[in-house]
Amino acid sequence: MTLKIERTFGARETRICLSGQLRSEHLRQVRSEVEGAEQPLVLDLEEVDLVDVDGVRFLNECESTGISILCCSPYIREWMLRERGEQANTE
Repeated sequence: MTLKIERTFGARETRICLSGQLRSEHLRQVRSEVEGAEQPLVLDLEEVDLVDVDGVRFLNECESTGISILCCSPYIREWMLRERGEQANTE
Protein backbone atom coordinates (compact mmCIF):
# COMPACT_ATOMS: atom_id res chain seq x y z
CA MET A 1 0.00 0.00 0.00
CA THR A 2 2.06 2.83 -1.29
CA LEU A 3 1.66 6.44 -2.23
CA LYS A 4 3.85 8.20 -4.76
CA ILE A 5 4.24 11.97 -4.38
CA GLU A 6 5.58 14.09 -7.21
CA ARG A 7 5.93 17.87 -7.11
CA THR A 8 6.02 19.90 -10.31
CA PHE A 9 6.34 23.61 -10.82
CA GLY A 10 4.27 25.37 -13.44
CA ALA A 11 4.13 28.97 -14.54
CA ARG A 12 1.10 29.67 -12.34
CA GLU A 13 1.13 27.04 -9.60
CA THR A 14 2.89 24.29 -7.76
CA ARG A 15 1.28 20.92 -8.41
CA ILE A 16 1.59 17.92 -6.14
CA CYS A 17 0.54 14.75 -7.96
CA LEU A 18 -0.46 11.81 -5.80
CA SER A 19 -0.54 8.23 -7.10
CA GLY A 20 -1.77 5.14 -5.30
CA GLN A 21 -3.45 5.01 -1.92
CA LEU A 22 -3.89 8.06 0.32
CA ARG A 23 -4.06 6.59 3.82
CA SER A 24 -3.48 7.90 7.32
CA GLU A 25 0.07 6.52 7.41
CA HIS A 26 1.00 8.75 4.44
CA LEU A 27 -0.48 12.00 5.72
CA ARG A 28 2.59 13.21 7.60
CA GLN A 29 4.65 13.00 4.41
CA VAL A 30 1.94 14.63 2.28
CA ARG A 31 1.49 17.42 4.86
CA SER A 32 5.22 18.07 4.75
CA GLU A 33 5.11 18.38 0.96
CA VAL A 34 2.10 20.71 1.13
CA GLU A 35 3.64 22.91 3.81
CA GLY A 36 6.91 23.17 1.88
CA ALA A 37 5.29 24.05 -1.44
CA GLU A 38 4.98 27.51 -2.87
CA GLN A 39 1.51 28.95 -3.34
CA PRO A 40 -0.77 28.70 -5.20
CA LEU A 41 -0.85 24.96 -4.71
CA VAL A 42 -2.84 22.26 -6.48
CA LEU A 43 -3.27 18.63 -5.42
CA ASP A 44 -3.75 16.38 -8.43
CA LEU A 45 -5.52 13.13 -7.50
CA GLU A 46 -5.86 11.68 -10.99
CA GLU A 47 -3.93 8.53 -10.06
CA VAL A 48 -5.28 8.08 -6.52
CA ASP A 49 -7.30 4.90 -6.41
CA LEU A 50 -8.08 4.57 -2.70
CA VAL A 51 -8.43 6.85 0.33
CA ASP A 52 -9.37 6.29 3.95
CA VAL A 53 -11.41 8.59 6.19
CA ASP A 54 -8.29 10.41 7.41
CA GLY A 55 -7.29 11.03 3.80
CA VAL A 56 -10.74 12.47 3.05
CA ARG A 57 -10.54 14.74 6.08
CA PHE A 58 -7.08 15.88 5.00
CA LEU A 59 -8.36 16.73 1.52
CA ASN A 60 -11.23 18.74 3.02
CA GLU A 61 -8.75 20.56 5.25
CA CYS A 62 -6.64 21.39 2.18
CA GLU A 63 -9.64 22.79 0.32
CA SER A 64 -10.66 24.87 3.33
CA THR A 65 -7.24 26.55 3.25
CA GLY A 66 -7.50 27.39 -0.46
CA ILE A 67 -5.65 24.45 -1.98
CA SER A 68 -7.31 23.25 -5.19
CA ILE A 69 -8.08 19.55 -5.61
CA LEU A 70 -7.97 18.43 -9.26
CA CYS A 71 -8.90 15.22 -11.08
CA CYS A 72 -10.63 13.81 -8.03
CA SER A 73 -12.67 10.67 -8.68
CA PRO A 74 -16.41 11.03 -8.19
CA TYR A 75 -16.49 8.61 -5.25
CA ILE A 76 -13.77 10.53 -3.38
CA ARG A 77 -15.48 13.87 -4.10
CA GLU A 78 -18.81 12.50 -2.85
CA TRP A 79 -17.17 11.19 0.31
CA MET A 80 -15.53 14.58 0.87
CA LEU A 81 -18.91 16.30 0.58
CA ARG A 82 -20.58 13.84 2.95
CA GLU A 83 -17.76 14.15 5.48
CA ARG A 84 -17.97 17.96 5.30
CA GLY A 85 -21.72 17.75 5.94
CA GLU A 86 -21.26 15.42 8.90
CA GLN A 87 -18.66 17.72 10.45
CA ALA A 88 -20.96 20.71 10.01
CA ASN A 89 -23.77 18.84 11.79
CA THR A 90 -21.56 18.08 14.81
CA GLU A 91 -20.38 21.67 15.28
